[in-house]
Parts: sequence; structure tokens; C-alpha cells
Amino acid sequence: MNELPSKPLSLQDHGSRHHGAFDPNYERHFRAVSQPIYQTSLFAFRDFDDMANAYAGNPGGPIYARGDNPTVMAFEREIARLENTEASRAFASGMGAISATVMALVEPGDRIVTVHNVYSDAYRLFETMLRPMGVAIDYVDGTKTDAVIDAISSAKLLFLESPTSLTFELQDLEKLGQTAKEQNVITVIDNSWATPVFQRPADHGIDLVIHAASKFLSGHSDTVAGVVTGRKDLINKINGSTFPYLGGKLGPFEAWLLLRGLDTLELRMQRHAQTGEYLATSLFKHPKVSQVLYTGFSNHAGKRTLHGHSSLFSIILDETVDIRNFSNALRTFRLGVSWGGPESLIVPAAAVLHQKYEISAFRHFQLDRQLVRIYCGLENPSDLLADLEQAIDAGTTS
Repeated sequence: MNELPSKPLSLQDHGSRHHGAFDPNYERHFRAVSQPIYQTSLFAFRDFDDMANAYAGNPGGPIYARGDNPTVMAFEREIARLENTEASRAFASGMGAISATVMALVEPGDRIVTVHNVYSDAYRLFETMLRPMGVAIDYVDGTKTDAVIDAISSAKLLFLESPTSLTFELQDLEKLGQTAKEQNVITVIDNSWATPVFQRPADHGIDLVIHAASKFLSGHSDTVAGVVTGRKDLINKINGSTFPYLGGKLGPFEAWLLLRGLDTLELRMQRHAQTGEYLATSLFKHPKVSQVLYTGFSNHAGKRTLHGHSSLFSIILDETVDIRNFSNALRTFRLGVSWGGPESLIVPAAAVLHQKYEISAFRHFQLDRQLVRIYCGLENPSDLLADLEQAIDAGTTS
């Protein structure tokens, strides 16, 4: 069962409440309660010496918006505060953050270890770009901690996703983080599912934390963004290589939308947790549901680092349920690939297994055709359950 706290979970309990009013530039912004949007492509220098100093490596502030922008910097500070890390860098997408991070840290001859059922486009990055460049990639069952520890010997980077976002397999962050440090292996995790409300990997020894900020951090399905946060020396390495030259910067308006989303993150995650538990528990009892892949039901050691369970999980339907008919019968749920907004969504494995690309994580990891990923939005939980139940009935062939 989902182990929700006896009182509403508060970020303040973990020392990381959103502090928008404590922006160091608060007075300069005329005490505006909402972060101003610096919608500008460049920032002029005061005089010749100011410009010369900037080119000498001592800038007095932002120079060009492909680099720093005050609105984006405010978002980066908030993420570092929430994740309890030293520094952050924001990007135009989650894959922008993943690509820039990994490519800044590995080179030909290095080896990456990652987990089964890792995010599908991270898998495609590894296979279509990094492997041809001479980077070795090993995929290990992340639920088997000893197997991961054996695999990281002599590796450069361990890329985690706990839980994975289709099959919801957990990894033991505490043990893996400690062992990786002992072996000088850099650890990176995609924490998009949990957010800093439900998991703060840096507190357990993970070096870098990545978010597809388009999802729960945004919360409104109107932003595409990514961010990496963690050790300052590693963020500096990203800042000195992939960030400025690959050009995947986050825009100021998108950063402002994300700051807006962070204001309600704690409340939204509480609602998502409650709805997710309600639906997962109800569907567990349904005769046409063979399995519920929900972290609240897990006994894995990776559960120790979770403060709660979000509303993204999967079910595996009985073979008598036609997935196409089930999907088309839904009235409240929509078919969509993301999560984190107010609307509820499903992703049927039977649809994504049609992916045209030769390199496909869905096929490589042999995703069950009867699996349906469920994202519970902010609608009435009873309405969502009723919608799923009537769709299962409509899809049942015998």
C-alpha cells in the first residue's frame, strides 16, 4: 500500500520549501511577488572595461541569453534549493539535459552502466550516438543491486532512473551511491517521477539529478524543459563544454512558467499521491487486471529513499482485454506520451511497440503488449476509476 504520511507532506519538513520571495534580486525587482521575465537576447556592458573583463573570464552579470538569463537563473536556484544541491543548469528539454550531461562526462573508451527499461529516448541516445562514438553501454537489471555493483567496476558513469517510468522498477540509491563513490564512478539519476517532494537523490550520495521539467515540475502541460542539478564541479564541466556549444538553452518565458509550477508542486504531488493510491489499490482488485506496477506495493530496498508515491504507474491487463478497444473506449483519460499536467493520460504498450525506429527500448526490453501506463491527473478520482472500469468492460472480448 502507498505509505502516505499521517499529516500532509510538506517540503518544509525536508528543509526545501519553494522560496520565490527570497530571490537575492527581490528588492531590485521592486518587490514583485512573481519573478520578472527577462525577455531579452543580450545584456549591454557598462563600458569598455566591463566588456574586457567579461571576455577575460570575469563577467559582471549575464552577457548573452544563450548562456545566462536572470529568469532562468532564478529557476536554477530554486531547483538546487529543492534538491539540496550545489548548482543547476536548465535546458530546453529533458533530453537536452540528459544529452548535455552524459556527453560532458564521457568520452570514447569510457563505459556507461544503466538499467533495464531506462527512458526510451535515453536508450536511443546511448545506442544511436554514444555507442558509435566508442562509448560502451551495459544494461543491467536495476532491481538487483549486487548485479549493478558488479557491473560498475571500471565504469565511468552510472545512469539511474528510480523508478523506471514504464515498469516502475526501483534501485537502491543509498547502496549504489555509496559504492559508486568508493569506485570513483559518477552517478546520474532521472528523478522526474518522484520530484524533490518524494525523493532527493543527492541526500543519498547521487552526484547529478536530472528532471524532465515538462512534467510534474511544470504541472500544466504547457512547457518543454529540462534541468540537471548536483555537484558544482560537474555542473561546471557541463557549463564549460556541452551547454554553451550545443545550444540547448532554456528560454526565460519557459523558466517563468516553471517557477509558477513550483509554487504549487507540493500541493499537486499530495493530490497525485492520493489519487494514485486510490486507483492502484482499486485496480489491484479488478479481475481483469493481472498486475499493478506501483511503487507503493514494492518491497524493494529502493523504497527507502521515497517519501511518497506519485500518480504514474502501470497495469497489465488480462489477455481477454483488447488493448485497442480498451483505449478507444476511454472518455476521461486521453492517449498521450507525457505526464504531470492536470489531465489524465494512458500509454498502451501495444501502440508504442509500433515505433518505426530500428533501435527501440520498448522492443529491446520486451515490453509486455498488455501493459498500459496510467497517469492520474487532477480530475475526480472516482470519475477516473469509473472510466477505467467501463473501458476494461468495453475491451473485454470474452
